[in-house]
Amino acid sequence: MQTLIKHSERFWYMTPVDLTDRPILGAVVGDTHTLLIDAGNSVSHASFFLEQMKKHGLRAPAMVALTHWHWDHIFGLPALEGIVSIASEATKQGMEKLMPYAWDDASLDERVAQGIEISFCAEAIREEYGDARDIQIVLPTLTFQEALTLDLGGVHVMLKHVGGDHAKDAVILYLVEEKILFLGDALYANLYAPTWRMTPEETLRLLDVLETFDAHQIVWSHGEMVSREAFAEDCLALRRIAAISSDFPGNEEEITRSYAVLVNREINEEERELITFFRNGTVGR
Repeated sequence: MQTLIKHSERFWYMTPVDLTDRPILGAVVGDTHTLLIDAGNSVSHASFFLEQMKKHGLRAPAMVALTHWHWDHIFGLPALEGIVSIASEATKQGMEKLMPYAWDDASLDERVAQGIEISFCAEAIREEYGDARDIQIVLPTLTFQEALTLDLGGVHVMLKHVGGDHAKDAVILYLVEEKILFLGDALYANLYAPTWRMTPEETLRLLDVLETFDAHQIVWSHGEMVSREAFAEDCLALRRIAAISSDFPGNEEEITRSYAVLVNREINEEERELITFFRNGTVGR
């Protein structure tokens, strides 16, 4: 069940849905403008968010910022007619590549077979849309290259193109006065590969960028809002596994053993998954 959560007067967010791959959507409420963060994975998703905002008496949004081109973050744009959409130029280019596609079962299956689409996303699209898939790709109104700052009145939002393994166009958003960092999917694995993978180089580079922000709360799009302390623990695990993976490229057994010795405990399922991702990202080196 999706819930609209009030973190503060300035920031609200709606919880994700795993089955249909609905990510967290955010709303930044300024004195003069309201900004949405991501458009959702369908018109239904975006419309529900707008309805919940109205129910709670929030000002209608004037703008929506997109974190990257993947379907679950952009397919809701047709529901946001009249709202200025903002994305990096790289995100717009990624969205343009989707415009010729059909979304029926046969077309999805063909793209999965060709390696263009992944089965995980194809199944989530089927779950979200059922058989009625009138999917339209609406391109952003405004684009930027590396960074953009929005003054919403009493709160400023910095948009920064950071890239990463998950999506080369990934954008993060930093709510300056609120000290909230909205990650989008920036730190997740590359799913559009023969095996889901992360690379030590990109992960360490991206962590260096993210840790320059004085964030007290961090939002993972397909997870939750976490504290600075919890995020620091996540970053430490990523740094350690990335470093060990560089020393033992492609060797999952040795990466696992070395990491377990380093932390001096049995590793958990999330760490095992990360080790597999890094193994996949270093095979053949």
